[in-house]
Amino acid sequence: MMWVAYFLNYGDRQVVFSIFPILKRELHFTDTQLGLTGSLFLWVYALASPIAGQIGDRFSKRVLVVSSLVLWSAVTALTGASRSPAPLLVCRALIGVTESLFMPAAVALTANAHRPETRSRAIALFDTAQLAGVVLGGWYGGFVAQRYHWRAAFYSLGLFGILFAAPYLGFLRTVSEEANVETKRSGGRLAIRTLLGIPTYRFLCVVFPAFTFILWLLYAWLPNFLYEKFSLGLADAGFTATVYLQTATLVGLLCGGVAADWLYRRTRAARLWLVCLGLLLSAPCVHLIGSSGSLALTKLAAVGFGLGSGIVIANLMVSSFDVVPGDTRASAVGTLNLIGAFVSGFAALLGGVWNRSVGIGALMTYAAVVAVAAGLSLLYAIRRYFPEDYARVH
Repeated sequence: MMWVAYFLNYGDRQVVFSIFPILKRELHFTDTQLGLTGSLFLWVYALASPIAGQIGDRFSKRVLVVSSLVLWSAVTALTGASRSPAPLLVCRALIGVTESLFMPAAVALTANAHRPETRSRAIALFDTAQLAGVVLGGWYGGFVAQRYHWRAAFYSLGLFGILFAAPYLGFLRTVSEEANVETKRSGGRLAIRTLLGIPTYRFLCVVFPAFTFILWLLYAWLPNFLYEKFSLGLADAGFTATVYLQTATLVGLLCGGVAADWLYRRTRAARLWLVCLGLLLSAPCVHLIGSSGSLALTKLAAVGFGLGSGIVIANLMVSSFDVVPGDTRASAVGTLNLIGAFVSGFAALLGGVWNRSVGIGALMTYAAVVAVAAGLSLLYAIRRYFPEDYARVH
């Protein structure tokens, strides 16, 4: 049930990116306004995330995730009624607020139910819903737009989410909210002060936005990039932009989760080492996606990027739980979301602003350099700060 909710969380936010050509034709969107569909969502999501994290640490996580589901589903349905760029962009901002309430509480609920030895696998399985949601949004939006009408995609997803809320709440009432906490508590200090006093966590606050910038550049602009570069149809472009990348990400997620739990018995920094590996694997692949003139090679590069990004996704968030107090986990996720989503908003916007000048392909090459720098900086943090930070909370 948690998986289905997270699946809808990503599917609802992603569906708009597969209908960019229709929005340009029917609602007269400019490239910059198309970029803002991603940027406004991410910036509002970013600003709301730390507040959502604080709420998740203090109030019922069950109520929070169900309320978030109902609210974002209602706004998704409302998006389908947009008649011009302005109301659609307002809806994207509202989805940012409503979806921000879900992630910190949902990740904390999942992590609290598992010991450190199995936590990466649990989070990895939960995160597979993100991948399925991206694929659904990428394919479903293009398919419904071609077969029926683009508005029907938003109406149907919104309605399904609202109807799913009742059985979801029923399931959550059987789940305990008590944390399986093996770390020391924060001592009642303001969570953000505690978190930013941890050097390893500060490095994660740099690495996470670097990674999500690349991810959102691909999420927002890869369907349109393939549509224009290889003359694919809307549904084919949405499918190609998501299925190769996300299928490989699923493999990377599951393998990364299993590997992390196995390696954790040998080194407590296992999750951080795997994040480094994933970043360094992703870098050359994202460069190839943007620079290759062959659709077949682009697909292969997407598979490579997916494997690397899956390893990162399986371990980055949960690695923070190794160095932060147990009663600040929702806030730790919320703060990472704040920084990651804020920076990622520029990926969607710059893709629109520079689409005709610099080009999406060149932006992917620059993103590859960022991935290498992020991986190397985290290697430094592991050697320099992690042992002390881990010992402080255990």
